[in-house]
Amino acid sequence: MSKGGRHAYAAASVLAAGALVLTGCSKGGSDTGDNKKQDKENAQRQQASIKFGDAADSQGPAPAVPGAKSGGTVSVPARDSIAHLDPGQIYVSNESQIAQLYHRGLTGFKATSNDGTKHEVVGDLATDAGTTTDGGKTWKYTLKDGIKFEDGTPITSKDVRQTFERLFASFINTGPTYIQQWMANTPGADYRKLLPDGPYKGKHLPNTVLETPDAKTIVFHFKTAHADLPYALGMVGYSVVSQKGDTKEKYDKKPVTTGPYKIESFKSGKSMVLVKNPNWDPKTDPLRHQYVDQFNVTFNQQYEDSTKALLADSGSDQTAVSFQNSVDAGNLSKVLSDPKMKSRTVKGYQPFVGQMNINLSHPAMKDKKVREAIAYALPVSPFQRAYGGADAMEIPGGIISPTVSGYDPSFDPWGKKEKPAGDAAKAKKLLQEAGKVGMKLTFGYINSQEGQAYSTAMAAGLKQAGFDVQRQEIPAESYYDQVSKIKNNYDIFNTNWGADWPSASTVIPPTFDGRVIADGASNYSQINDPKVNSEIDRINQITDPVKAAAEWEKLDKYIVKDVINIVPTGYFKQVQIAGSKIGGLAYDDVIAGIDPRRLYVK
Repeated sequence: MSKGGRHAYAAASVLAAGALVLTGCSKGGSDTGDNKKQDKENAQRQQASIKFGDAADSQGPAPAVPGAKSGGTVSVPARDSIAHLDPGQIYVSNESQIAQLYHRGLTGFKATSNDGTKHEVVGDLATDAGTTTDGGKTWKYTLKDGIKFEDGTPITSKDVRQTFERLFASFINTGPTYIQQWMANTPGADYRKLLPDGPYKGKHLPNTVLETPDAKTIVFHFKTAHADLPYALGMVGYSVVSQKGDTKEKYDKKPVTTGPYKIESFKSGKSMVLVKNPNWDPKTDPLRHQYVDQFNVTFNQQYEDSTKALLADSGSDQTAVSFQNSVDAGNLSKVLSDPKMKSRTVKGYQPFVGQMNINLSHPAMKDKKVREAIAYALPVSPFQRAYGGADAMEIPGGIISPTVSGYDPSFDPWGKKEKPAGDAAKAKKLLQEAGKVGMKLTFGYINSQEGQAYSTAMAAGLKQAGFDVQRQEIPAESYYDQVSKIKNNYDIFNTNWGADWPSASTVIPPTFDGRVIADGASNYSQINDPKVNSEIDRINQITDPVKAAAEWEKLDKYIVKDVINIVPTGYFKQVQIAGSKIGGLAYDDVIAGIDPRRLYVK
């Protein structure tokens, strides 16, 4: 699997949280009662029951939102502009979120609770989440009746074939690459060799890879089992593209859409207007609504500005909501403590998990007692404080976040929820037993306000345990390039990784498989453990998502507690608000933000 954009967006997400720097929020998360309350909340958000839906689950229309009515215009302030409209180029969260309104794929994530915490994977354009009879090597999909593009053209299997074949063309270079690699049965960019020019020079994928025997049927054939295909197909990056309307590179400026809304206008860096798509049929869509007449998006709206306008709640701001902008740090405490704001506030988890990597390629780090000492000594409360406290970051246990199947809120091997400042005494004893008191520890940190803040406090905690900590600054723009080099000088350094869908298959294999160690790869700690490698292969073959989730969680525990190549440092969170006349407000854990599909004007 490719590392795609998730660590890169994690960095962007971290920068997006840049306003949350040691200001506004006083909670530091060191109080254990608070952590127990969070554990209870997390257990309620647990995704382990996620399942693949059948034909009944996949029928439209989507369940009605309580109290919803049609009509009105919603204003959407956004800090970051949209870079891509072509679904094959869409990966990062802000683009994926708004595209829920105008792109549809074979499958999708259906919220089964009004608070956006429980989901199932269902057929979107397809009649179900997919069927496999050979453990995940072959997957069959059937298209629904009555599905059309915005221009009224019926969606057929030819469009689905075009959708996947064009992903091999060189101009598609920013979207997800999971399914292309599965088709080519190869990791990395070599997948393009299967169909170098896409479908544009008359060549096609063989029927042994992608089969479309009739207008309604699509069959994926893989050489090895890929039980996660229904999850992957739910990514916006695999939404269906019109064969007739495919304008190659130009499609990124004017796609032919399939959702309840179409793009009336788009001015990069300035604005975007979405209006109702008359060729969308709610009877075919189990995920989306078309309550709102129009969405007016304005870019370059900073967090402080959008928060101020939404708090003022006057004029058109009463019917405004940002899909992307969080409450800024200066107003976070005010929003969360004001009972009048409760009905206009949503909060939830992002998929990103911070983790302190221990570089296993360095001889001194091969001593397990040294790694244990780092795990006990490392204070994680500075990481939480650097991003705004407990409302913006949670003390973690494992590497599977609260948004991912198999998350276990009780897992806490290093006692961080009870002692987020670390256990220097226990760590020092381990160092003494190893004869390593005073050993040098090179700590690479990102040169950002947050990085400066948390690395200084973390280094102090490690020094207290008996390490000679040497901090080394790394420029933010080249941080991931530096720490992903096989030969780097850092004994420890923090990275943030986010799941691409709610399965640890998008977390553990890309970051802990020893067979993908390479310059630029995402196995930052350079772990190459035979048990981890073999377990990755075994669990990837499990077709039942609930059983797979349980096995990924066991592997999470083995990596964190027994291998000790990383120490989890934080689960990222988000708080968002809306105008008083916005209805259907819910934070969706899979979307990792406000769900735009359920909104209406009161």
